[in-house]
Formats: sequence, C-alpha cells, structure tokens
Amino acid sequence: MLSPDPAGAGIFVEKTMRVVLVFNHPYEGSFCNAILRSVLTGLDRAGHEVDVLHLDNDGFNPVMTAHDLRGFKDGAPVDPIVINYSERIALADRLVFIFPIWWELMPAMTKGFIDKVIYPGVAYDYDKSGRWPRMLKKWHKLQGITIITTMNTPSFFYGLVFGNAIKKALFAGTFWKLGYRNRRWIKFSMVKFVSQKKRIRWLNKLEERFAGG
Repeated sequence: MLSPDPAGAGIFVEKTMRVVLVFNHPYEGSFCNAILRSVLTGLDRAGHEVDVLHLDNDGFNPVMTAHDLRGFKDGAPVDPIVINYSERIALADRLVFIFPIWWELMPAMTKGFIDKVIYPGVAYDYDKSGRWPRMLKKWHKLQGITIITTMNTPSFFYGLVFGNAIKKALFAGTFWKLGYRNRRWIKFSMVKFVSQKKRIRWLNKLEERFAGG
C-alpha cells in the first residue's frame, strides 16, 4: 500500500527544485525501475531539475575499505565516485531514495551509500560534546528526504513483527540524527502478489504526487 502523505498529494512545493535521486536495483524489469520512470516523469512535468545517482549502473562499490576508513577519520572521502556523489548532493534541494526491501533491510549498495557518502566533514560533523552528529553547511540546500521502497511483506506485518526497520535505520538512525525534519516514506507492499492493474494505479498516483498534483 501507499503510505499516507501528511502534507497532501504533492511531494514538493511549487517552486522549481533540484532533486537528486539515489536509485538501487540491478534488474531493469523490476517494479523499482517502473517507479523510477514514474517519478522522473512526474518531476519533469513539474519542471524540476533531476540528477540520478544510479548505484548499479555506476558500479558503486559499497564496501568500506581500510583506505576509506582512513579518509573517514580525517573527514575527507577518498573514493572518486563518493566525492562526485557528495558534490552533486550539495547542489540538491531534495534527496529521494528508491530501493527494494530485501530481508527487511536495504540492499548492500544502498547501505554502502549511507556508510560512504554520508561522511564526516561532508554531510555532518559532531557537536561540541563530540558525541552527537549535526548537519554541515556543505549540504545546506537540502530541505528534506523522501524514501520509496518496495517489498513483498504485508505492510502491517512489516511494522508489527519487524518494527519498520527501514524507518528506524534511515529516518531515525540517520537523517533525524543529522537534523533533517522533513522526511517522507512511501512504501509499496505485497508487490509480487498484486495485479498489474493495481501496479499501474500505484505508478500513476506516484507520478501525480511528484508532479505536484
């Protein structure tokens, strides 16, 4: 099902925005790819500028190496693609993630993106106590985060049994700690078991949301 949007049908305000999409799914025929196309169509209709970080097509390496960790310690990423991604996100007004939920969590590439791109000295630093992360001005334009997920688990079961693990990991465990208050989660559940007609309705509704309808 689609989670309710507390701000209404549209995702963004009326002004033109620069949106960075972080996409992770290796199979071109997946429902996630259909979601990507609907989101892109909606954003194009609304006149927003879009930049897609396609982790699979870019060959993003999600593994945090010893070399990466030395950079982590110094607050300076060393992986060229991570540096490129960070610079592109710094220009964004909105960050949108699209990925499937596999075994209750995100795929390895999405997790690696969180580990390697949301980097000290780039996306955050620590407060005076040295214990709590805070946003840095390098990503000062970023106004909010939207996460779009697919799964075959029923939505109520995912919440009741698995505690909405994605929401806890990304919304609370990452972006809330960094100070991003404008966060939305759009979830599609039971994807494998619904009719094609219902999937098309989902996609049309999603396009309208990103078009501001």
